Amino acid sequence: MGCCCDEEDDDILKHLNPSISTQTLTLDPCSSSTSFSGDCSDVISPMNSHFSALTCRDTLRAIFEKLPVPDLARASCVCRVWNSVASDKEILSRAFRAPWKLKRVVGDPVSGSFWRDNGLGKFAISHRIVRGDSVASLAVKYSVQVMDIKRLNNMMSEHGIYSRERLLIPLSDQNVLIGRTCYVELDAYARREVAVLYLDGAGPDRKAESASLLQRTTSLQARKRVIHSLRRSMQVDDGTAEYYLSISNGDPRAAFSEFSGDLRWEREVGLS
Repeated sequence: MGCCCDEEDDDILKHLNPSISTQTLTLDPCSSSTSFSGDCSDVISPMNSHFSALTCRDTLRAIFEKLPVPDLARASCVCRVWNSVASDKEILSRAFRAPWKLKRVVGDPVSGSFWRDNGLGKFAISHRIVRGDSVASLAVKYSVQVMDIKRLNNMMSEHGIYSRERLLIPLSDQNVLIGRTCYVELDAYARREVAVLYLDGAGPDRKAESASLLQRTTSLQARKRVIHSLRRSMQVDDGTAEYYLSISNGDPRAAFSEFSGDLRWEREVGLS
């Protein structure tokens, strides 16, 4: 005597896989599971090409939109269809934003691996350097460690701050991200792509960056030559030479005079 839902089960299976006829389905009276009398190619499985429900792009999209970043990375390795859906920018961006409640992410990353990690270390605050800033003062202002700022910006010495227009500040509070917009940027000093947050809400000035790019490129070599000359004259490292040049408004003679004055003072007080 069969179960009252036998006919229903057969109809469901036929919708999932029309190639399987009801004649190949048998119900073991001693078991609650349905068995197949056909070969292994008729078995319904997520990896079976006949299982059309898991190769339908609309179905996959509805599922993938609910997955976190690590699971999307795993799904993209299953097959080409899954990879193409899991690699959709809208799906990746939504999964990237979801844990932090970000409003949006602006920009196209150079590397596809950018989306595979959305840990807090992926984000940074852009701080435009003004006169009087130091790594220590910025660490206090943003409640982070000095070494974390140096590590993120690849700084060997604190003097390096004066040769840059901005510093990236690591996040210490994830709540800062809520409702914010981040910009995907390839930072030249950090040497990696970062999701940058602008606390003033203005965002990067793309036009100004493009206009000043040529000027920075042409003046960079000239500045390096001046720093190299100062380094040899002062017998110091590049960071120190760059520091004295910056506090002297780019005047090499004034920089050397400042250095000589500090050196005399150190000798007078017995520091050297």
